[in-house]
Amino acid sequence: MPIRKSEIKLDVNGKPVNAYLASPDGGGPGALLLHAWWGLKPFFKETCDRLAEQGFTVLAPDLRDGQIAKTIEEAKALMGKSDGQLVGDTVMAAKDHLRGMVDGKIGVVGFSMGGAWALTVAAYKPEQIAAVVLFYGNEGIEYGKVTAKVMGHYSDNDEWEPNEYVENTFAEFKKAGVDAALHIYPGVAHWFVESDRPEYDSAAAQLAWERTFEFLRRSL
Repeated sequence: MPIRKSEIKLDVNGKPVNAYLASPDGGGPGALLLHAWWGLKPFFKETCDRLAEQGFTVLAPDLRDGQIAKTIEEAKALMGKSDGQLVGDTVMAAKDHLRGMVDGKIGVVGFSMGGAWALTVAAYKPEQIAAVVLFYGNEGIEYGKVTAKVMGHYSDNDEWEPNEYVENTFAEFKKAGVDAALHIYPGVAHWFVESDRPEYDSAAAQLAWERTFEFLRRSL
C-alpha cells in the first residue's frame, strides 16, 4: 500500500515540537505511537510506516526534543532531565492533532515509557480512545475509567517491568470489565520487538505484530 511520510510540527503551549506522520494515500483510522525512553529513533518511524502500510494514519510525537539515546545509561540521563509536564502536554497535543485528521476514536500504541503514557491517555480521555497496545509498558491508573480494548505484550521475566505488576494491571482491568488481553512471550527481554536492540527476538516480535495488526483492525 502506498504511504505518505512527513515530519510535522505540533504546537505544545506555544512551543514547536517535532512529530512523525505516516498514512496510507486514502487515509485510515488513527493510531498514536508513543516511543520508549530512547527518543524518536529510526525504529519508531519505521514502525509508523509499517502501521501505515496496514491502513492506519499514524502520528508519533518526539517526547525527547530531538535527542536520541543509544545506550541505557544515555536513556537514563535523558529520563532524568525530562520535563514530565511537557511530555504529558506533548502526548495530549499529538492526540488532539491526530483526532483532527481522522474520523472517530483512535488507538494508542506505546512502548515501555510510551506504554505508561498510553494507559494515562486511555484513562484521561476514555471517550476518545478505542484501542491501546502496550509493549512492555505499564502504569498505575484508574482502571475503571478505561473503555478502550487493551492488548499487552510482555516478557515472562522482565527486570524492568515486574510480572506481578503487569498481572495486577490486567487483573484490575478484568475486575473493571475492561476487554484486556495479556500476551506473555517466554524467554524474551524488555525491548524485544525493537529490531535495533540486542534484546530483539524476531519470532516473538513477528507474533506480537501479527496480533497487534489484527487487534487494531478489529478495534478501529
